[in-house]
Amino acid sequence: MTHGPTRRTVLATGAAACVAGCSKSGENSSSGSATSPTAASTPSTATSTATSAAGSTAEPSSASATASAVGKELARTGDIPVGGGTIFAADQVVVTQPEKGEFKAFSNICTHRQCPVADVSDGTINCTCHGSRFRITDGSVAHPPAPQPLPEKKITVEGDTIRLV
Repeated sequence: MTHGPTRRTVLATGAAACVAGCSKSGENSSSGSATSPTAASTPSTATSTATSAAGSTAEPSSASATASAVGKELARTGDIPVGGGTIFAADQVVVTQPEKGEFKAFSNICTHRQCPVADVSDGTINCTCHGSRFRITDGSVAHPPAPQPLPEKKITVEGDTIRLV
């Protein structure tokens, strides 16, 4: 007599599939926290938005998506507003320009509950899930509940090209 799978087998198999599907193997996270399945499954064609300190939104960047020896091209320096920033959801990065010619990059995943941040305005990177805000200058927490700053990401600026390393 043959028996079908037990409830224990079905649950164990489902849990193993979830862990395998939800994890981001091979990546290091300086915060030690996992990203949400929603953030991890963001389509690679996600749109980036730019918002200046005044709150106006620029058109999405048409930067090349090809990788090179020095990293993936994200944008041109002119695409990042001074006093604001641009979110590149597909690359899970926010690039800011706190002052003219000064570029910074941070993870776009909030350190509170791992929601992707929503916009950049008034000198902060904003997560609308629970109201956390981070400073565009260093990613530090400007308004809780986020417990830690946004982790920095490495970028290079060559000429007018910004690349994610």
